[in-house]
Amino acid sequence: MVPGAGAEKLDLIRGSIIRNVAAMAIIAAALACASASARARARNLLANGDFRRGSGATCDGWRTDAWILDPAATTYVWIAPQNGKPAELEIDTHRDNDARWLQTVPLGPGWYYASVEARTEDASRYFTGATISAMEDGIMSPDLRETTDWRRIGFYLKVGPHGADVDFALRFGGYMNLTRGKAFFRDARVERIAAPPPGATPVYDLDAIRRAEVTGPIGRPWSLAAAYLAFALMGIWGWTIFRRTIPAPAASGRTSANRRKV
Repeated sequence: MVPGAGAEKLDLIRGSIIRNVAAMAIIAAALACASASARARARNLLANGDFRRGSGATCDGWRTDAWILDPAATTYVWIAPQNGKPAELEIDTHRDNDARWLQTVPLGPGWYYASVEARTEDASRYFTGATISAMEDGIMSPDLRETTDWRRIGFYLKVGPHGADVDFALRFGGYMNLTRGKAFFRDARVERIAAPPPGATPVYDLDAIRRAEVTGPIGRPWSLAAAYLAFALMGIWGWTIFRRTIPAPAASGRTSANRRKV
């Protein structure tokens, strides 16, 4: 046996162990960072999105609204968590209505996924049922009608560079789609995401929808100026025609008659 060979072998083994331990530590740290990052991305932006806090029929952070505000039309119920079951919000509509629990959320630029677990009882099959919606033109998840089990429904929303305040609604019914029956909601979430998965639906661009809702002249500045000029010329032409149709004053006739009398 060569003197010192055993010591070199031990050093090699010790070095290999140290390198393996260091590699494992680096991998563990990377996994921890990835997990923390995932938790940060999945932070729920809704206040009291699990509905755990409330009192009586009210739920902290949420308000109610409807197309028909008559209390006899719709009842809103906060169901507190009990026996290990999560809290729920209920909409019980006795007469056709578009009713909702609402919360306003300020959002920065980027992509978001809004979702909720929902179920329905005896909802109409012919009109919009239970959804999570943004109170903008047609932004809503797939809806649940008739009687269903719990199901997570949601939609993807892109917010432009200036950000936006968005009213998120746990909704039963829709615009010109009044319905009746019961809808139940639990675990509502609005989460910031990098982008929707490929092929995901429904997807909405908030800025594009808001631009489409704006009324007024559409076109380039030169076309707007040309339109105003055309209106001005039409006004001048109309005034000229109008003046030509005014009968001549009869004062000259009266003067000639007076002269004849003299």
